[in-house]
Amino acid sequence: MTNAEAYDRGFAHLSSHTVGPLLAAARDGRARRLLDVGCGTGVVTAAALALGAEVTAVDRDPAMLELIARRHPYATIREAALPELPFEDDRFDCVAGNFVINHVPDAPAALRELRRVLRPGGALALSWWKSDEMTATSVFTEAIAAAGIPYEPPARPFSAHDTPPLFLALLEEAGFGEAEVEAVRWRHQVDPASWWTDVIGAGGPRFGMLGELPPEVAGRVRAEYLRLAAPYEREGFPVCAYLARAVK
Repeated sequence: MTNAEAYDRGFAHLSSHTVGPLLAAARDGRARRLLDVGCGTGVVTAAALALGAEVTAVDRDPAMLELIARRHPYATIREAALPELPFEDDRFDCVAGNFVINHVPDAPAALRELRRVLRPGGALALSWWKSDEMTATSVFTEAIAAAGIPYEPPARPFSAHDTPPLFLALLEEAGFGEAEVEAVRWRHQVDPASWWTDVIGAGGPRFGMLGELPPEVAGRVRAEYLRLAAPYEREGFPVCAYLARAVK
């Protein structure tokens, strides 16, 4: 099992809920050439291809790109990461980024780059997590604390832009128009034990450290996690994302 496969079963499944709203422009036929930026294992790419779009998918992780290339041979696959993209100006009708803007080191520069590769009138759609309504991941942080394990979460540069007013201002500064942000809430229904396995197996800067703990310590964290996750086993973890749309 690769990290990409664990990510695909875990986080990609969690993030797939926002794919439909992200692809509104593609559904109405205005986005023939679509860029899936930060494509991961391809949930946006798959949906956009099904709509008949000409999809270019980019990610910085070679394992993700290998998986998406195997699954979607009709997509154009490139290794790249914001804020620098290997495309000419005005290349795409639409850019969709599902939970990538919250990971880039420089959000203002990333938005300027996304605007550069969009044609005039092209559509931008981006999503990110509402951090204080992300039970599906905060339960891991709470379990680490309950187990008495020292833990310093990685810095979140995007927290300076992660509310709707702040992000709308950022879009305006980057030169976008017709900007709007909506909140999308749902329940992530998943077996808690499987969710633990897939989140830890995916690795990454936030919870990859759990896979490196001594077995007895990791077992203590897992026991706390299962206790804290138990109330959500039937209806799922409540989560919330923001979804921004704008036009060049």
